[in-house]
Amino acid sequence: MLGRAAPGTRLALDGRAVRVAADGAFAFGFGRDHAASATLSVTHADNRREEKRLAIARRQWREQRIDGLPPAQVEPDAETLRRILRERERLAAVRATDSALTGFAQGFVAPATGRISGVFGSRRILNGQPRQPHYGLDFAVPTGTPLLAAAAGRVTLADSFHFFGDLLVIDHGHGVNTLYAHLSRIEVREGQMVARGERVALSGATGRVTGPHLHFSLSWYQTWLDPQPVVLPA
Repeated sequence: MLGRAAPGTRLALDGRAVRVAADGAFAFGFGRDHAASATLSVTHADNRREEKRLAIARRQWREQRIDGLPPAQVEPDAETLRRILRERERLAAVRATDSALTGFAQGFVAPATGRISGVFGSRRILNGQPRQPHYGLDFAVPTGTPLLAAAAGRVTLADSFHFFGDLLVIDHGHGVNTLYAHLSRIEVREGQMVARGERVALSGATGRVTGPHLHFSLSWYQTWLDPQPVVLPA
């Protein structure tokens, strides 16, 4: 949810403080397996308090089967597993960034134009083995397709990971991050500020893939969110 409150308002979601910008802009979101409701606590500038119960609609998740992956990409050896764990910790640290940037409040654009080949939340069966759900949106685009920053922000990660291949993470402020994976070329550097719609990379087929595409993820701190309603609204 992207919203705006009166300046001076303080918010908390299920007891967790929600950062509110000086102009009242704020953001929060719910993950794939969140409970059926949440409580938003509002403290107004005059210290009046109220609580709002938010009902969260349940969704049916698709099942996606992917075969033909190299065995090492499904059952990594001990050394590779250690690398994966290090990368997971590094990504978690980046996604924990709590900056005062407000790029998220300026709106989002799609990072690419193409057929959607994978959706958020689907149960994944890789080489016949159940794995964690798909926490992103896949754009089926050929290698070398220009990719755009979905919103204004700062590049917080630009590197190569085992599963994600070459990837970027952009911090849009208030815990809102976007991730771009399986890239063939990264055209920005860590610490660089980017504008919404600015070209930041080229799509590719690096990491765990069966073909070229962009894996695009959206998160609020450590919670993966469905990016489709944000970048491809109905």
